[in-house]
Amino acid sequence: MSMLNTDLSGKAAVVTGAASGIGKEIALTLAAQGAAVTIADLNLAGAQAVADEITKAGGKALALAMDVTNEESVTSGIDAVAEQFGSVDILVSNAGIQIVNPIESYAFSDWKKMQAIHVDGAFLTTKAALKYMYRGDRGGVVIYMGSVHSHEASALKSAYVAAKHALLGLARVLAKEGAAHNVRSHVICPGFVRTPLVEKQIPEQAKEFGISEEEVVKRVMLGHTVDGVFTTVQDVAQTVLFLAAFPSAVLTGQSIVLSHGWHMQ
Repeated sequence: MSMLNTDLSGKAAVVTGAASGIGKEIALTLAAQGAAVTIADLNLAGAQAVADEITKAGGKALALAMDVTNEESVTSGIDAVAEQFGSVDILVSNAGIQIVNPIESYAFSDWKKMQAIHVDGAFLTTKAALKYMYRGDRGGVVIYMGSVHSHEASALKSAYVAAKHALLGLARVLAKEGAAHNVRSHVICPGFVRTPLVEKQIPEQAKEFGISEEEVVKRVMLGHTVDGVFTTVQDVAQTVLFLAAFPSAVLTGQSIVLSHGWHMQ
């Protein structure tokens, strides 16, 4: 059995929400394997810093200001990527935020914001990228950043859980529609990754549950894992690389859970 070839030379990748955290690690990992990577983020300065890091290491990168909830911003951004790098071969829809509150006090404006970023953003970036992936049946890979909450529920996270569940449906439809054009789809579902997004949740959940921050980490975040260990940004990035480089559609439409046994399927 031959080893998986992870050389992505000649491929163009777009990673949304890539100025920091998981997205940044994904961008660096794909670039290290030869892909020309676009770092798409609302934070253009942060995106440029990641792009500079890639180019200084000898890679190809483009920093792009993108609001994934705005169709014009997404479409023009993806068009700019294709113009610079020739096409779009890999899309990682990673942009996301978190707002926690019980349902009875969850602001509708916050609910809509969560759906717009996680679900609308995934749809808009997919639609824009497919124009290039479908052309001549060139093909490509679309990877959505789901969560254990694509399969499980947690208190205070109604909007997040609903949005992450929705990504499973989108990926499965894309798997069926995209197959004729050699497009594959996947959902990566990490457990808690200790990024700034998660760090922000610790005091918020401590306040809501009336427990210490240490208890939030031990009981709420890691209590259902088999070993009490956080998933890492490297875990996620290496899984993205594996799926982006995989040569067939045998895994298309599936979700890959990275959770230290929190959710098993």
